[in-house]
Amino acid sequence: MSLSPHQPVAVFDSGVGGLTVLHELLVSLPAEDYLYLGDTARFPYGERTQRELRAFALEIAEHLLEAGAKLLVVACNAASSAALGAIERHLEQGGRDVDVIGVVAPATQLAVAGSRTGRIGLLATPATVTSGAYERAVRAADAHVQLESVACPDLAPIIQRGFPFDAHVLDTVRGYCAPLREAHADTVILGCTHYPLVAPMLQRTLGRGVTLVTSGAGVARSAERALAARGLLNPRPTEGEYRFQCTGEVDLFRALGTRFLQMPLDQVSRVELDAGVAASAQGAPA
Repeated sequence: MSLSPHQPVAVFDSGVGGLTVLHELLVSLPAEDYLYLGDTARFPYGERTQRELRAFALEIAEHLLEAGAKLLVVACNAASSAALGAIERHLEQGGRDVDVIGVVAPATQLAVAGSRTGRIGLLATPATVTSGAYERAVRAADAHVQLESVACPDLAPIIQRGFPFDAHVLDTVRGYCAPLREAHADTVILGCTHYPLVAPMLQRTLGRGVTLVTSGAGVARSAERALAARGLLNPRPTEGEYRFQCTGEVDLFRALGTRFLQMPLDQVSRVELDAGVAASAQGAPA
């Protein structure tokens, strides 16, 4: 079945962090309709195995395709690192010609292009660091760039729980940033979509001369190019609609999500995902 410009762009994440990516999409491509899914019942993804992450991502991708998505945006670093190739193969095997955009490549390209010294830092979840996806992406972009990766197991859950932050959180952030300061990184990739919410704290800790790179702007540009290449940009002259789904508690998602998106979250519904897709994915290659 052919795709229509009037179908929605689908975005998913393990929780509400991907709303920082959705925010960039809403600003850059306001005419599009969007469907966002947060897998809050299984948050956080950062401690999951690569096999689990591939299974979860395929479940969600299938759900969003059935909802009519014309483009899939994997707005989760852990899922992008572990499952982007698996999703693409799943779509190809099913004969569905839908583009999939992750967050690793756009952020890496911005960081490599913007680094003055060739010393880049990465703050990410353990699953993202373990996957080696950023190391491979940096090496592919420029073999002479050095990457210092720091796994931050506590940071996304702290942010997901909401504000305010206390002295313990500040000490946690300082501990994660210390290796990057020692490595003299001049550019740091925020390798989790939750982290932009603490960008001011990170900037103060790392120093004003360090450039923080997030994936949102790069993802928006990639999405626009992908849609334009297929003639799928929505031609409407007015703003599109956006709606939300989550696998956990709706009221909690709405309350916390409003802070991340910086826009109202009106249409939120709870969904159950099809475990059958996950079961068939257990043997999927990395």
